[in-house]
Amino acid sequence: MLEVKDLFVAYGQSEALHGISFDGRANETVAIMGRNGMGKTTLFKSLMGVMPVKSGQITVAGQDVTKDESFRRVAKGIAYVPQGRMIFPTLTVEENIETGLENSKTRQIPEDIYALFPVLWDMRRRKGGNLSGGQQQQLAIARALVTDPKVLLLDEPTEGIQPSIIKDIAKALNEISKLRQITIVVSELVLSFAMVVADRLFVIEGGRLVHETARADTDQQRIKAYLSV
Repeated sequence: MLEVKDLFVAYGQSEALHGISFDGRANETVAIMGRNGMGKTTLFKSLMGVMPVKSGQITVAGQDVTKDESFRRVAKGIAYVPQGRMIFPTLTVEENIETGLENSKTRQIPEDIYALFPVLWDMRRRKGGNLSGGQQQQLAIARALVTDPKVLLLDEPTEGIQPSIIKDIAKALNEISKLRQITIVVSELVLSFAMVVADRLFVIEGGRLVHETARADTDQQRIKAYLSV
């Protein structure tokens, strides 16, 4: 569903990503692990079209999106939940989710969205700004899912969230991966979360992917060594 080949990205003269290559298959979750400042967010922004690519190729379900603007990538099946969630605080939960339906044929929130995130059903009339950080994260994921994406990008979804809600998010992501023909890519610092949701784990360091492993074969101590300063 997602294929990234030899991706180079630069901030002006300063190169930030150096030949990143990886793929994600349908019904698969891939984790990009790494310390802060190693290139996770830059990678996600370049996949979403927020940052231009110097060279390389990004394809979604066989379609080349490398030169597409962000809104065209959304139309071709990429959804992005950035760090900080970016929900609309003055809109209700329901209205926030409906903003993801702009390109939808039905304009109806699919029932499975509230089944995945029951707390959002209970709070559907509440303003987004009155939700906890974890509830806002669930809302941001729900809003991304109503676009019916082929690829879902989640940038550090557990940041600043209480453990009980992290478990709820992990459970929902595993359900989504089973129920939909979708590739989920998460950038993450928390190895325990990645080990619950990811089928494969990559480590990014200094703008390069330096390690890849299937979940079953993961040497957790080795990955922890990469993640510690």
